[in-house]
Amino acid sequence: MSAWGELLVGVAILIGLAGIVVPILPGTILIFAAIAVWAFMTGGGAAWTAFAIAALLLVASGVVKYTWPGRRMKDAGIPTRSLIVGGLVGIVGFFVIPIVGLFIGFILGTYVAELPRHRNHSDAWRSTVHATKAAGLSILVELLGALLATGVWLGAALFI
Repeated sequence: MSAWGELLVGVAILIGLAGIVVPILPGTILIFAAIAVWAFMTGGGAAWTAFAIAALLLVASGVVKYTWPGRRMKDAGIPTRSLIVGGLVGIVGFFVIPIVGLFIGFILGTYVAELPRHRNHSDAWRSTVHATKAAGLSILVELLGALLATGVWLGAALFI
């Protein structure tokens, strides 16, 4: 693969990493696709091995991303309905207040969904904070897997 091609793959990976932190783009899928294109264009056992390792890291982080924070929220007694309301209000918030509206909307939506369930501010806020921490943990787990996959690709790209 040419240097320009590898540069484009690197840019796609960087955009994917940004898409994980600010969930605008499907970051993990973009990183997976970029490394797959690189492996296809580069060819050879080393490139495909790097792709396989990167893919395993991305899949593993995806599984952990949904199981670990979800279990923590279940243990805290936060229902799925509250997270769905938080997510939907977050999507609306993203369009009302670009980028930060997603986070503000998630917090507001989760709080509004938890308030009738708890019937007081402090318990609803405690649940909202717990849900927000779990969502942040989910992002960090996905980012860790993506950074490890990026490191595998970068190492392979430099030494192949």
